[in-house]
Amino acid sequence: MNPQDILRYVDSLHREKNIDTEIVFSAIESALQTAAKRQYGEDANISVHLNRENGRISAVLDDEELGDDQIGRIGAQTAKQVIIQKVKEAERDTLMNEYREQVGQIVAGIIGRADGGVATVNLGNVEAILPRSEQIPGESLHAGERVRAVVFEVKAAGNRVRVVLSRTRPQLVQALFEQEIPELAEEVIAIKSISREPGYRSKVAVSSVDTQIDPIAVCVGYRGSRIKAVREELAGEHIDVVRWSDDPQVMIPNALQPAAVEQVLLCDMIGRAIVLVQEDQLSLAIGRRGQNVRLASKLCGWDIEIMTGGELEEQIERAVGGFSQIEGITDEIAQSLVEQGYLSYDDLSVIEPDLFMEMSGLSEEQVERIVDTAEARAEEAEKAAAEERRNRKEKERLMREAEASGIAEPEVAEPEVAEPEVAEPEVAEPEVADPEVAATESLESELEPVAESEPVDAETPQDDASDPDSSATRTS
Repeated sequence: MNPQDILRYVDSLHREKNIDTEIVFSAIESALQTAAKRQYGEDANISVHLNRENGRISAVLDDEELGDDQIGRIGAQTAKQVIIQKVKEAERDTLMNEYREQVGQIVAGIIGRADGGVATVNLGNVEAILPRSEQIPGESLHAGERVRAVVFEVKAAGNRVRVVLSRTRPQLVQALFEQEIPELAEEVIAIKSISREPGYRSKVAVSSVDTQIDPIAVCVGYRGSRIKAVREELAGEHIDVVRWSDDPQVMIPNALQPAAVEQVLLCDMIGRAIVLVQEDQLSLAIGRRGQNVRLASKLCGWDIEIMTGGELEEQIERAVGGFSQIEGITDEIAQSLVEQGYLSYDDLSVIEPDLFMEMSGLSEEQVERIVDTAEARAEEAEKAAAEERRNRKEKERLMREAEASGIAEPEVAEPEVAEPEVAEPEVAEPEVADPEVAATESLESELEPVAESEPVDAETPQDDASDPDSSATRTS
């Protein structure tokens, strides 16, 4: 190997692949030593050194320095293959270190392929992948488009680097805010918390170091220009910007906007916040399929439970009565548990024994027995609730089938037509005309066919009447 060629080769790799020269020198030395051991035997005590200044190679075998001709006989082809392998590994490690530092940061690239749900994104020095699970629901990606995402995962795959991108993580929302809002980089305002359900809604809590600056107005921008740019990048995802507060009594109502909150009851022992709202605000506070309260809980770090004042009173009464039925729990202890936010057997089954003993004055054995009882009753309640859900679904299925069959046979919905036939015997008035037994027997024989047919006519309206009642129950 020509020393000057080695130096040029190392310098070329350093400039083109951004690989540290020392890594390349070490790789060449390791390759030559591996090749030498294959020639002289695996047990041979041989070491190889490459001079960083002039590129000359020196080797020592069993404390005896080898000459240039002996070094030259070291398997050049084998050494070359090992060098290539080592260089690829060094290149891979360099890329891994580069992208591991960017985990959670935003990157931009060009979509190469977008078939089968998985998209490949060319980032320049590596081809990353954007799995379907990390894409925003409902968005459509096409080859040649420019896309922005955050680096989610970096790992080695043989001699290559596997970079996984994501467009569903909250970090993407924060990175887009930082790109659109200079005040964030200037630290005039700050993002304190983000909760997100990608493709649907995000909540962003912001604060300001200057009381004269409204952080919400800064994030929204003039006529909503800044927030609009972020939404467009997120496929139209709705974004709520709320004011951050360290006080949960203030922060929780802010997080539940646009719903109006009456009162917040904090249960510190279990991290639960019971939020009371008016009846007309209940559905707004919960949100569609519980989305609003779910995002607010993530944003604040509290387990938020929405209810009206009447519902809270009913739940407290039910909890006190249920706890009092457990052996060892007095009415006073039950009331204390409820005041701390324990409103169900499931809550009581996960209570900290030390806290329970301190609060109730009970012994460890009594507390363990109470917790075991609560756990058993919680399991029974869960089974009963699951059975009720199955029954309700089955009932709804039967109702849908009945409604479908009713549409196919519209005449069933008109049972009143048969009523004059049932009323005909009264019009004939046979008992008034002839009170004798023979006439009565004759009348009964005439009425028998009508009486037999009467349940058939009445059955249909009864079934129809039961369906709307059931439908009304399901709707409510």
